[in-house]
Amino acid sequence: MRIQILSDNKKLHPILEKEHGLCIYVETDNYKCLLDTGASNKFLQNAANLEVDIASIDYVFISHGHSDHIGGLEDFLKINSKAKIVLSKNALTQRFYSNRNGLNEISSEINLQNTENRFIFVDSETILKDEIHVFPCQVCSNPMPKANKTLLKKMDNELIADDFNHELIVCFGINEMIVYSGCAHCGVLNILDSVKQTIGKPISMVFGGFHLLDGYEGQYETEFEINKLADELSSHYPETKFYTGHCTSENVYKLLKDKLKDKLKQFYTGFTILVSTN
Repeated sequence: MRIQILSDNKKLHPILEKEHGLCIYVETDNYKCLLDTGASNKFLQNAANLEVDIASIDYVFISHGHSDHIGGLEDFLKINSKAKIVLSKNALTQRFYSNRNGLNEISSEINLQNTENRFIFVDSETILKDEIHVFPCQVCSNPMPKANKTLLKKMDNELIADDFNHELIVCFGINEMIVYSGCAHCGVLNILDSVKQTIGKPISMVFGGFHLLDGYEGQYETEFEINKLADELSSHYPETKFYTGHCTSENVYKLLKDKLKDKLKQFYTGFTILVSTN
């Protein structure tokens, strides 16, 4: 399996573009797919420079409805005429907002005209190609990220707290799972527990943001809480490797890295890894 970051907040090569968004390319002998489409069409330029053929993509998996993950979808649909788009219907039927720096809408308008038959809406476990599992988070026994408190959605013309019923988990593999967590708004521990509950197989790798941000004292997770999370990831998932970026802040990453050591790595636009799957 080839995993390549096409869009992220960071980049190391000047020819590539960065943005506050996430798009990951996954390729095996059986399929080619995108995990989210970033905030804009920048992933297309990066794909060209990284020799990724967007027209040959078979599936696009949208982790949730926020514009930094679905914003490039319409531009993708103009180039690719065959891929199935897999997402929660709630990602398209709800309007999303952030009040982190003033109230801003973070939805994306997606024109479904002439493309309706390409969309696969998921509300329970869906299996594709016998080795791709897509499903909502089923576990809420662990804390959700505190930064979620800045995220809202509109219901009956009223803004209410986003409950993330539009977030999906994507898993690849047969005997061991490679997990894509998107932004992990439901909490990375809840997501991983959902994978255990739904699939019941070991988790070898996790890709995605943790939605753990830096803020004023007490605004988001404390150092104690971050260290506790790292201890739980290490003890509950001792064989799992974690790759994060996008919405995992620098300070949080450093705290997690101090605890998780080689179990944790930071990705960026252009980051590429080849992994064996089974």
